[in-house]
Amino acid sequence: MTTSALPRMSTEQARLLALTEYARFTDLLRALDPQDWTRPTDCDRWDVRAVADHVAGAAKMYASVTRTLAAQLNGWLVARRLGLGEPLDGVNELQIRETADLPVPQLISFIEEWAPRVVEARFSVPRPMRRIPAKGMGMTMPLVDLYAYVLTRDVWMHRVDISRATGRDLVLTSDHDGALVADVVAEWAGRHGRPFELELTGPAGGAFGVGPAFGERIELDAVEFCRTISGRSVGSGLLAEPAMF
Repeated sequence: MTTSALPRMSTEQARLLALTEYARFTDLLRALDPQDWTRPTDCDRWDVRAVADHVAGAAKMYASVTRTLAAQLNGWLVARRLGLGEPLDGVNELQIRETADLPVPQLISFIEEWAPRVVEARFSVPRPMRRIPAKGMGMTMPLVDLYAYVLTRDVWMHRVDISRATGRDLVLTSDHDGALVADVVAEWAGRHGRPFELELTGPAGGAFGVGPAFGERIELDAVEFCRTISGRSVGSGLLAEPAMF
């Protein structure tokens, strides 16, 4: 079974979701109080400020193929030097360092400056590069899918992380968050390839199913579903099957 069992969003929809997600992320950052920035998050070793720096640094990095390729090599070196788990951890460290010294207002402006540039770059990948394998979380996917879908999920999930860490309301709508979650479900279904019935609750939820009857039935809040298959919470059965975030 492949992801074609459930529909994926169109490229244009993915582009619009990416721009909207960056805007929602910066709106959340503006709502934070000074003490919020040092609160721990669900991301190991990262407080709220580190999460925001990661999103900012990633926006600048992925806006340039040259910077992206250089970061892969340098990230591997940083990961080895710091004893981090995998090269991606080193890349993340480099992203955090990019804006770690900026005052908060400048950090927010930095993300706003780079957001449209990285979205443009992500949806203009040269054809010869689109099938290059991209690896993360023990999974592999074509570079074009990483850029179109996963990088937006990364920002979205970090908005969830910050909302949880600070107690701020998480803005969720069916047209934006619901579409993003539905695409996550499609990828997840294609990865595990087994029948299921999935009822996701909340504003970002929906009903999904693949395969014959008697597949595993799951009912869960949509955000918690994504937290679980991203590895932030422990899941069993099909919920132990990951998707890339």
